[in-house]
Amino acid sequence: AALLSPSCDDTAVEEAADLALRQINADRKEGYIFRLSRIFSVREHPQEITGSVFYLILDVVDTECHVLSKKLWKNCTARSAHRTVYGQCKAIIYINQARNIAHLNTYECVLQPVPPRYIWRICPDCPVDDCPTEPKYLEAAIQSLAKFNEESEQTHYFSLLNVTRASMQWVVGPAYFVEFLIQETSCSKNDS
Repeated sequence: AALLSPSCDDTAVEEAADLALRQINADRKEGYIFRLSRIFSVREHPQEITGSVFYLILDVVDTECHVLSKKLWKNCTARSAHRTVYGQCKAIIYINQARNIAHLNTYECVLQPVPPRYIWRICPDCPVDDCPTEPKYLEAAIQSLAKFNEESEQTHYFSLLNVTRASMQWVVGPAYFVEFLIQETSCSKNDS
C-alpha cells in the first residue's frame, strides 16, 4: 500500500496524535507531561488487512504536571511562555480501530528550554531556569519541605526525592524557585 499524506486536522490523525502522546507520557519516568502544541507532519501507511501505521512529528510543550501524576496531557496546563520547555516528538504508532488496538512502536523526543535572551527581551524581570542539581536549590527545597512538614495536617513526615526544576531571579537579592518531588515516610509526626 502507498504512503498517504493525510491532513494534520483529519480526525484519524488527531486521534493518532492523542494516543501517541498518551503513550509517550505514560512511558516516561521523569520530567513533566508533554502537551500537544500542534501536529507538525503526518504520513499514514494503511495495512493490508486493517489499521494503519502513522508516522507523526508532534510539536510539544511541557506542562505543570509531573509524569508521575499519570494525568492525561489534555488535563494539564501548559507552562507560561517564559518557563516553557518545547520541542518535537517523532512517533510511529499502529492503530487498528476495529480491534481497539493502539501500539506505539517507537518515539524520540528532543526538547529545549526557551533561551534566556528571548525571555529577557519579553520579560526582563522573570526568573530564568537554572540547573536543579545546584546546592542552593537543594537547600531551598529542604527549607520549603521543612516548612511543609511543620505546617501540614499530614500524619507522617515527607522526605525529598529530587529537585525537578529550578530558577533564580534578582529582586533585592537572589530569590530561588524550586519544584521538587516528595514522598511520604513511615515516620509519624506523633513519634519523637
